[in-house]
Amino acid sequence: MINKVSKIYVAGHRGMVGSAIVNHLKSLGYENIVTRRSGELDLRNQLEVEYFFSQEKPKVVIDAAARVGGILANRDYPYQFLIDNLKIQNNLIEFSLLNDCEKFIFLGSSCIYPKFSPQPIKEDYLLTSELEATNEAYALAKIAGVKACEYVRKQFGKDYSSLMPTNLYGPRDNFDLETSHVLPAMITKFYEAKQQGNQPVILWGTGSPMREFLHVDDLAAAVTFALENELPDNLYNVGTGVDITIKELALMIQQIVGHSGDIIWDDSKPDGTPRKLLDVSKMKTLGWEAKTSLKEGIIETYEWYLENSYNLKKVKIS
Repeated sequence: MINKVSKIYVAGHRGMVGSAIVNHLKSLGYENIVTRRSGELDLRNQLEVEYFFSQEKPKVVIDAAARVGGILANRDYPYQFLIDNLKIQNNLIEFSLLNDCEKFIFLGSSCIYPKFSPQPIKEDYLLTSELEATNEAYALAKIAGVKACEYVRKQFGKDYSSLMPTNLYGPRDNFDLETSHVLPAMITKFYEAKQQGNQPVILWGTGSPMREFLHVDDLAAAVTFALENELPDNLYNVGTGVDITIKELALMIQQIVGHSGDIIWDDSKPDGTPRKLLDVSKMKTLGWEAKTSLKEGIIETYEWYLENSYNLKKVKIS
């Protein structure tokens, strides 16, 4: 049984997702949380990970470690996105199994599903048709992780589960324009344009694709739900079940930031997947659902950005 003193290793604890999970666990009284910085433990290095598990032997592993980025980063560095993520998750899954870890929670992304998947996307739609080309490398790595956990569950009877969140945002997000996702990138663009006299903001694509957004604290709550319950299946979608167009998102962020200039849509740039709305009925049936409204979440994220914007200009978040 997992309890408040069980040793829990959170991989990727310094990122947006990992830090939210650690904070949420601590708020609930979990007191034996193990973390390592990348300088202390390179998760891509098999020997380092093997030694870490032989020494620490955690009862629970939460895999929030990954190489992540937006369309631009995925387009320019597909090999690194594939190989680095495969190395990280393979090492964590393998040595969790070999060291008799009781529970493993693998975090992926809704990009694992086909580009033209029926909407809303059910877990059963995995591997039914081709992926979105702009993030195929990352998606392939995450699909491999989902399947590895599924096979461990089937072959060894272990409580390994995979949570696939929709587009995430929140405090400690990546606001660097070269590597960030759409929502934090918009916050940066509108803020900087406002500071420059409400200059026009140029955004990629047509604004017509529809996206679903989940606050990172809601994902942390879903992870805790998976920790405290034995999920009957391997794969679960985690989202709000509500989506909006990218254009609607831009107008919402523009209003929150207070930018009054024009928005210019550069339709020579890719839109990506036309729509990506998750069917979250499996998690809802078990008793979990998201609580943070998109507007409230963006306001909180923007407030964090303002408090940390000086440091963000000096240090790229990764």
